[in-house]
Amino acid sequence: MAPVTAGPYGTGVKTAVSLPPFTDAATLVAMAAGAEAAGWDGVFLWDHLVLLPDQRLDVHDPWVLLGAMAQATERVLLGTLVTPLARRRPWVVARHVITLDHLSGGRAVLGVGLGEPADADFAAFGDPADPRQRAALLDEGLELVDGLMRGPVRHHGDAFDVETELLPRPVRQPRPPIWVAGVAPHPRPLARARRWDGVAPIALDRLLTPDEVAAYLGDDERPAGWDVVVNAAPGVPFDDYAAIGATWVVEGAWPAGDWVRDLRNRIAKGP
Repeated sequence: MAPVTAGPYGTGVKTAVSLPPFTDAATLVAMAAGAEAAGWDGVFLWDHLVLLPDQRLDVHDPWVLLGAMAQATERVLLGTLVTPLARRRPWVVARHVITLDHLSGGRAVLGVGLGEPADADFAAFGDPADPRQRAALLDEGLELVDGLMRGPVRHHGDAFDVETELLPRPVRQPRPPIWVAGVAPHPRPLARARRWDGVAPIALDRLLTPDEVAAYLGDDERPAGWDVVVNAAPGVPFDDYAAIGATWVVEGAWPAGDWVRDLRNRIAKGP
């Protein structure tokens, strides 16, 4: 797998906002434009179908929103954190990323992961809920997405049979970056992330501190140009994450209470 070439985003730690797409669609696009104006470097969207059935949230498709955000911004990196590849057709995801990359002038990124919750976002739709089955689909799907964004594909795997070519190629060559979520302390997601362009360390019950991120990553040498994308815990300075090697620090909100107003105010203050 050839490395992804560096984009025009400079060096050092970068900052981004993570938007739960659970409010008015136009509001979310305006928040992305506001983030760019306030000096953030990226805008990322959650990717869910339902998430919390009891709360009856309004849930919008991240890829449609990202297309609108590409037209409303000029500089910020745009993508998902994270897309559960096991419940999406890899060739459709590849087409989404390529189109976003063209709309944004080479500013697309793809974040992927196993996906949660297994019941509301998978089993309820007849998709596999077993984590081992989803992990196998994720790995094979990643191979396909990577290949389809690079050129012609002849793939004959356990889950997918594909012989085709997608055009056009992405603006960013050889393809936009792929970041993989790794749930601490499990080693297999981290090993998967090391095969791609970055890791987004997470825990399912809290936001990780810098020490927890460092412990999860361990002392192994990190691949050149490999991103570490961290969701900031409340009250922890971004510099503390940068000190342990994070390349992106992400600010977000859980969709509860007046989270839209609170997150909008946080975005306006800048990174």
